[in-house]
Amino acid sequence: MRDTKNKKLFIEYIAKPVILGLLVAAVLILAFPQFQPQTDDDVTDLMALSQSNLGTDWIGPVSYASAVSRAAPSVVNIYTLQAARSRSDASNRISLGSGVIMQSDGLLLTNHHVIEGAVKILVLLYDGREVPATVVGTDPEIDLAVLKIEADNLTPIALGEPSQAKIGDIVLAIGNPSGIGQSVTQGIISAKGRNGLRLNIFENFIQTDAAINSGSSGGALIDAYGNLLGINTATLNDVGSTGISFAIPADAAAKVLTDITQYGHVVRGWLGISANLGLISNELGITKIFGVTSVEPGGPTAKAGLIPGDIIFKIDGLPVTDPHISINQITNVTPGQPVKLSIIRQDTVMEFTVIAGNRPLR
Repeated sequence: MRDTKNKKLFIEYIAKPVILGLLVAAVLILAFPQFQPQTDDDVTDLMALSQSNLGTDWIGPVSYASAVSRAAPSVVNIYTLQAARSRSDASNRISLGSGVIMQSDGLLLTNHHVIEGAVKILVLLYDGREVPATVVGTDPEIDLAVLKIEADNLTPIALGEPSQAKIGDIVLAIGNPSGIGQSVTQGIISAKGRNGLRLNIFENFIQTDAAINSGSSGGALIDAYGNLLGINTATLNDVGSTGISFAIPADAAAKVLTDITQYGHVVRGWLGISANLGLISNELGITKIFGVTSVEPGGPTAKAGLIPGDIIFKIDGLPVTDPHISINQITNVTPGQPVKLSIIRQDTVMEFTVIAGNRPLR
């Protein structure tokens, strides 16, 4: 009798409330999925998110304030006094641009077109100081110039690795648009190795949708950690081309600075030929070639025995595929080093070894 009464009490006061509670919980979970318990995968995702910050000074994935604060002191504003255009226009002109401090001794980079024709150059530092600058050397073929300023407590920018950057990576452009003062724009890398734009001789641009406006030329394109990826150079201003800007890769810019400071000019390999890209089809399966149109008398290829009409299909064992790639391949050779050319002459395959010369200054 007592057992029966205990069972009724258990069902009435314990079992029924528990079952009712479970039913209510099930209904709530179905109606509100956010109440579901976390799985191991959920915990892992939350840990990955919490561990994605890079140190205590890094605000987080939605802010690039740390990158900007790291790189901004290395970006300067440049003001140049341009010579009069003609006798009828005797007024001097003020030109605006940007630059990047590369070394603590005061060496900085900017675009050649920013300082071209300047009779006076003034650099405004991040901390407000104004100092005059002198031109150490220029490279119009890649549109860069090396300047020197005399100032203490300069902050050189940290170099990134443009070759490791990927399309889709976040980038920030820092410059002085329209002379309003240092400004930052944000975008992504939208292409690499862009050429054929006829902006300069040696084109290998990083393309970005980060705005590079007038006055920002010569400024810094940085990655999300504040490292220099490129020197901002130009914006495509054609109708319907909004959001297309270009920067010279930082490694190419660093080579220009090193060569100019060490040799007084940029050192590039030279073969002494003119050639046109063409197509050919034969049993070798060759599709793209360089047809030699002229050979510089006394130049490297003339000494090696090449003649007009020769067809180059390989350079150092690499097939000719793109004129810009092949030109860069040649100019990257150190003068005095051998370059192996595979050619066709009157249906005969021949090999020539050419000792690269030093590209003449333009």
